[in-house]
Amino acid sequence: MKYIKKIFFSFLIFFFYIINVNAELKIDITSGYTEPTPIGINDFIGFTEEEKDVAKQITKLVIADLNNSGLFKVIDPKAYIQRISNPNIMPKFADWKIINAQALIIGSTKLETNGNIRIEFRLWDVFAEQQMAGWAFNTARSNWRQISHRIADKVYERLTGEIGYFDTRIAYIAESGPAKKRIKRLAIMDQDGANHRFLTNGTNLVLTPRFSPSQQELTYLSYIGRIPRVYLLDIETGKQEIVGDFPGMSFAPRFSPFGDQVIMSLASEGNSDIYSYNLKTNIRKQLTTYRGIDTSPSYAPNGKKIAFNSDRGGTPQIYVMNSNGKKIKRISFGKGNYSTPVWSPRGDYIAFTKFFNKTFYIGVMTPEGKGERIIAKGFLVEGPTWTPNGRMIGYTKKDYPVKKKEGKTRIFLIDLTGFHEKEIITPLEASDPAWSPLLD
Repeated sequence: MKYIKKIFFSFLIFFFYIINVNAELKIDITSGYTEPTPIGINDFIGFTEEEKDVAKQITKLVIADLNNSGLFKVIDPKAYIQRISNPNIMPKFADWKIINAQALIIGSTKLETNGNIRIEFRLWDVFAEQQMAGWAFNTARSNWRQISHRIADKVYERLTGEIGYFDTRIAYIAESGPAKKRIKRLAIMDQDGANHRFLTNGTNLVLTPRFSPSQQELTYLSYIGRIPRVYLLDIETGKQEIVGDFPGMSFAPRFSPFGDQVIMSLASEGNSDIYSYNLKTNIRKQLTTYRGIDTSPSYAPNGKKIAFNSDRGGTPQIYVMNSNGKKIKRISFGKGNYSTPVWSPRGDYIAFTKFFNKTFYIGVMTPEGKGERIIAKGFLVEGPTWTPNGRMIGYTKKDYPVKKKEGKTRIFLIDLTGFHEKEIITPLEASDPAWSPLLD
C-alpha cells in the first residue's frame, strides 16, 4: 500500500539567541514525586486587537499544558510584580525571584501582511538571570493551537531534557448506551481533548485502536459483518481496508516501529498465535506455535524484540521473544495474572495490566522483568498506552458499580512515578486509548 504523508501546515521555526551554557535550571523527572516547579508566564503580547486575541488564547493553552504535566505550576498572574509589555527587554529578575519563579516565559504575536502570524517566545532562567532559549514560528493563524502545544513542548524539553508530548493526538473508543447494547465508536482528539471527532458511526463494534509511526493511519479491530478482522484506517481521508484475508479471527493489532508491518493475533478453534503481516509485500509470518493463547504483541522501539501475553505457563503472563519468534522468555513472576504488555518508546520499560485479589493494576517493569512497580489500581484499570516521551501512561479506568448501576468508563493519564493522575475529558464514556507520535 502507499503511504501518503500529509503536511498539516507550513511554518518556519527559528532558533534565536545563543544559549549560555551556565544557565542550568534542570528538572529531574526520573526520580519519585517532586513538587511542581513554579514558573511565570507573562501574558503573550499583541499590539492590535486581533493580535491580542490570539496572544490571549496562546497564553491560556501553554499554561494549561504545563500545569497538566504535573511538573510545573504556573504562578497566579495576580502575584506578578512586573508586567512586561515589550518582549525584547530584559526582565527585572528581582521581581520574579520574590515570587519564587524558577523560569519565565515571555512571548508575542504579530500578524504578517500575508495573513500569517509570527509567534515568538523566550525562556529565561530567573535565578541565573540568563536566557535559556528562544524560538519563533511563522504560520497560518489557524494553527495557533498547534503552535501553543509546540511552545509547551519546547519549554518541557529545555527544562527536563526529555521531549514533550503536548503536540499529539489520542485515538480511543467512545462508548454509549446500556451495558448489554453498548455502542462503541472510534474517535480521535488532541491530547487535551480539543478537535474531537468520531471516525466510525457505531454501526459496527470497534476495539483496540493503535497509531502508525506515520501518524496518518490507525490499525484496529472491527466486527464488520460480525466477523472480527483487523483493519487499517487513513485518519485524514477515511479510507479503510482490511489487513489480509485470514481464516478465523484476527485481533490485537499493533504497528511495527517502522510502520511497514502489523503484528496481531490470529485465532482458530480456541487457539491463538502471533503473526506479522508485511503491508508492502502482503506476506504473513507465523511467530508463535503454542497450543493455547498468545496475544497482545508489542514491538520494542528498535524492532528487535516483541513482548506478548501467553497462558503457556498455566496462567496469563508476559513473555519476550526475538522479532523472528525465537528465544521466548517469561519475564513476569509476581502474584496475579498479567496482560496487555506495551513497550515504552524509550525501550526502558514495559507497561502492563495486572489482576490480583479482585483488583486491577497498571504497572511497569524492565524488559528483563526486574523492578516491577505498580502505578495505578482500581475496580477496573487496563490498556496502558505511552506518551511519545515514555514518561506518562494513559489507561482506561472503570468506576465501581453503585446500586447495581454500571460504573463510568473514562481515560486517565498518570506519570511514570505513579503521581499526578489526571482525567482526560471526553464527550462520552471512553476506553482503549492510543497515543500518537509527535505531529509533524
